Amino acid sequence: MPRYAIGDVQGCVAPLRQLLRVLRFSADRDELIFAGDLVNRGPDSLAVLREVRALGDNARTVLGNHDLHLLAHHFDPSRPLRPGDTLQEVLDAPDREQLMEWLLSRPLLILDRARKDLFVHAGLVPQWTVPQAQALAAETECALRATPREFLARMYGNQPDRWRDGLNPADRERFTINVLTRLRYCSADGTVNLKLKEAPDRTPAPWLPWFAHAGRASAAVRVVFGHWSTLGLVRKKNLLGLDTGCVWGGALTAVNLDDPEAPPTQVACAACQQPGAD
Repeated sequence: MPRYAIGDVQGCVAPLRQLLRVLRFSADRDELIFAGDLVNRGPDSLAVLREVRALGDNARTVLGNHDLHLLAHHFDPSRPLRPGDTLQEVLDAPDREQLMEWLLSRPLLILDRARKDLFVHAGLVPQWTVPQAQALAAETECALRATPREFLARMYGNQPDRWRDGLNPADRERFTINVLTRLRYCSADGTVNLKLKEAPDRTPAPWLPWFAHAGRASAAVRVVFGHWSTLGLVRKKNLLGLDTGCVWGGALTAVNLDDPEAPPTQVACAACQQPGAD
């Protein structure tokens, strides 16, 4: 069964359909793993959710920051949408409840132990081992699903900005969410900077891409991620970055996870947003 990892779709259903045609995707044969952010900023979030959900066990996805943002609006209708959000069609859909139940059940992290692949939307701080990241993701998923409205209400915020043992549950969950769904840059001690979005050659010390720090504790597995449109496609040893900026006129990218020599499959996308938007 070929496995394809796909970057941030962000509500762009036409490129997704085209990409699956180019791949000659077969639900009888193939598996898709999305890097998160199925929705928002593009014009067709509702269609993307319906089509990915309809693929059943042939499609898996991790939660991205935009997916969580949609869930926050679903569970708290009084929350105003932000400029640039394109989520209203989902919130007005007759099958909204079923779609949100499905989205809520998606994980923050997927680990394929046999193939040593770890899928996450954004990244991991250098100090986290794979078992630690997996445990924190599982704990946070449980808290999210237990009381989603309350969890999502306290999710927003950039503090704490550094991991340490002994964080209270709310701070630990917020830090975990921020790392797994929003991280780009951090310092060597694991302090995260959630404001920087530029490409690495434009950022000051001490900030480096989360994956560039020496001694990163998760370096023994291949981390597959999205989220970083200004970074583009990254294919390095044990690292695969897939956000090639579909929503701002770049491309939607798929990579065959089981054939390291195969070139990426990409389809061009019409611009919906400006480069660098989350």
